[in-house]
Parts: sequence; C-alpha cells; structure tokens
Amino acid sequence: MSMPNDNLECGHTLEELSLYLDTGEFADPRHLETCPDCRNGLDSLRRLTAAGSELLSNDLAAAGSGNDPWMKNILASLKLELRPGRDIPLRSDDPADRLTETEGSVFALIRSVADATPGAVAGKVRLHGDVTVPGEPITVSVDLAVAFGHPFMRSAAALRLDLAKALARHTELNIAGIDITITDVIEPSAAQAPDPAPQEES
Repeated sequence: MSMPNDNLECGHTLEELSLYLDTGEFADPRHLETCPDCRNGLDSLRRLTAAGSELLSNDLAAAGSGNDPWMKNILASLKLELRPGRDIPLRSDDPADRLTETEGSVFALIRSVADATPGAVAGKVRLHGDVTVPGEPITVSVDLAVAFGHPFMRSAAALRLDLAKALARHTELNIAGIDITITDVIEPSAAQAPDPAPQEES
C-alpha cells in the first residue's frame, strides 16, 4: 500500500509502518513496542486494510495503491490524527496530579469503533469544541466511505450508540452530539458487477 511519506511525532512515517505490515521489516523493532504513535498507526492501517478488503473485495489491489480519491482522503486524515493533538484533562483524586489524554488517542478510539461497522471505513474524524476545558460540550463528527448496497441507514443509529458508549467509557468528554456523514459511496468494480440479463431474441 502506497503511503504519504509524512513524519509522525516520533520521526517514523506511515510508509515505514505499511512496509512493516507487508514485510515484517523495520529499522528499530523495539521502538514499535513502546511508541504510542506507531502502535496507533499500525492499528489504523490494519483496520483500513481490512475495511478496504470488505469495501472493494477483488479490487483491493487497486484501492490499496492509494490512488482512489476516497483512499487519499482517508490517508490524509489518518496522517493528521496520528499526531497527539490537544491535551484533554482528566480528573484526579490528588489535586497535585495533572492527568491528561491526547486528542489523537480519542481519534484512534472513534476510528476503531467506526471501522468495525460492516461495509464502512472512517474518513475524517473531528472533535468540535474546546476539549481542553473540562465539561465543555463537544460534538463528534465522523465522515464515512461506505460500500454500495449496504443498508447503512439502519446501521447509523447503532454506530452512533456504539460511539457514545465507547466515549463515555474511555474518556471524560461531555459529548453533546455525534454527527455521521457519508462522504463516499464505493461502487463494485466492473469485474464484480453482475452480468446483464440476457436479451430475448425477437
């Protein structure tokens, strides 16, 4: 899979992580065990590959090249979301302690839930509102690419509920709303399209 050659905060790139998934080769294997940026990146790339496989099935090789507009959008968003982003304060029993989680970790959580939806893969994920202020109302927005033919409208409510549960369990954010937008519909390739019905001879 061709990746944009942009550095993560740790200095490594999505291209290096993709090569590692394809070949098992990495210049510093021990780094992968301890770096949260790389671990999040690997998790996201695995989910993207799995979701891409479901979306395009036999056409995965072409999709994996990263040349399709929907794939380019997802990779561009993933590149940004793997950065730590803003610090989100957490409650502590000791006033002297300063506990936080990163905005990037919340993006990874949202993406993991959205990518588990059959026939869909998350594109842009955003948190609207000041996450640095405890209790501030936050709206989550998720863009999705979906496979043509999946009854996604029935799944949207379930996805919104799953996201709300995951965010309530793993964060202290005050979620005021969750907006889900379908930005791309992926049609089957010509090779997968059903054969036209035979024409009756007159």
